[in-house]
Amino acid sequence: MQDNNIQLSPDKFKIIGYTQEEANKIDRPTISYWQDAWRRLKKNPVAMAALVVLALLVVLVIVGPYIRGYDYVSMNVADKNQGSSAEYWFGTDSLGRDLFSRIWVGARASILIALVATSLKLVVGTLYGAVMAHFGGWVDELLMRVIEVINSLPNLLITILIMMVLGNNLGALLVALSITAWCNTARQTRGMIKQLKESEYVYAAEVLGASPLHIIIKHYVPNMISILLLDASTAIPSFIFTEAGLSFLGIGLTSPEISLGVLISQGQQTMDFYPSQLFYPCAVLCIIVMAFNLLGDGLRDALDPRLRK
Repeated sequence: MQDNNIQLSPDKFKIIGYTQEEANKIDRPTISYWQDAWRRLKKNPVAMAALVVLALLVVLVIVGPYIRGYDYVSMNVADKNQGSSAEYWFGTDSLGRDLFSRIWVGARASILIALVATSLKLVVGTLYGAVMAHFGGWVDELLMRVIEVINSLPNLLITILIMMVLGNNLGALLVALSITAWCNTARQTRGMIKQLKESEYVYAAEVLGASPLHIIIKHYVPNMISILLLDASTAIPSFIFTEAGLSFLGIGLTSPEISLGVLISQGQQTMDFYPSQLFYPCAVLCIIVMAFNLLGDGLRDALDPRLRK
């Protein structure tokens, strides 16, 4: 009768094709959250193309006004309303100024306005939302009512009133763009920190006597970087488009200030006879906004933890 009590041991088995050390070795290296996000972003050709376009635009807004060697302020009436040519790549405006140089100066101003307004939105909104969520209670209720009151007011009306009081200048435009934009960031931050507040490391920091500001900066903000990046990627093109719209309507910046909105407003006045003066600044504005939007979509997909494999 065959003995069924056969003792099995590791030495009775042989791994074919690999040694014991190779079989126990983990082939896939451990990568961090940000490394995985960058890996997935690189696999998105549309987002990478948008990133390349934005890099080229940044170079052009820095050196573009100096490529042709023309002064974007000085007038040359003899060459006014010129079309595109080897001498003037984008033509000239009604006062003979090189449109190529002026467009990149205007794009520089529009992007800087959007970056500063986005920074104010993120800083104010993050701190405001963090204070609401961290302290809770009556502080949360009071600050939330302030947000509801601000959101109940028409944004365009607030913007018009601010520009009328402070004037059509850069500082007034930044105030007008930022005064209500931070509310959505504050709401989003409040919701996330209410979840993070229950974490053990936050409780440990409170027990050790850390100040609320220290907890917000050292513990809350680092865990919200991905959400803040997504917020910034959508806010920047929105601010650029808003600035252009306000300047086009005469509410934002006005001549002699230069921005894409101002150039579009000036081109609209001569579009019947010289459409290129409207076409080129509109094309640059559309390219900038589209590149930021496509990159934002790619970042949203790359930073979403639910899509990690």
